[in-house]
Amino acid sequence: MNILFLCTGNSCRSILGEATFNHIAPAGWRAMSAGSKPAGYVHPRSLVLLAREGISTEGYYSKSWENLPATPDIVISVCGNAANETCPAYLGPVLRSHWGVEDPAHATGTDEEIDAAFMKAYRILLARIEAFLALPLETLKHDKAALKLAMDKIATIVV
Repeated sequence: MNILFLCTGNSCRSILGEATFNHIAPAGWRAMSAGSKPAGYVHPRSLVLLAREGISTEGYYSKSWENLPATPDIVISVCGNAANETCPAYLGPVLRSHWGVEDPAHATGTDEEIDAAFMKAYRILLARIEAFLALPLETLKHDKAALKLAMDKIATIVV
């Protein structure tokens, strides 16, 4: 099963989701990420955070949803709801869920405050990914309505 973490810029949240998912996912499950308007780079703080958490940063880059390496089965949008951010809607016959996370790339303040915003986004995504992977996925992948319901419930997890 292919999971697409989708946002606008594909520089922070979707990359954090993709790398974290791939780090802990079981065989047969793979994440990718993309943006509707890719920034063209991965935010350096995302890379530092992933490395500090022991997650490989090899091969991750900002890319357009028009250049996906595989067709997604599930699309998880991770755009937040602040600053009038509009999350793109992936077109195609896929299961969709919105796991809104505020964009740490827009965080301001001291280095510690900005790092804390990145860590908060990562921890929310990690908690949601762990909850997703704890689902009875072999059963739910054959029941799209139940999987959608479970994923939408996971979207409410905050840490």
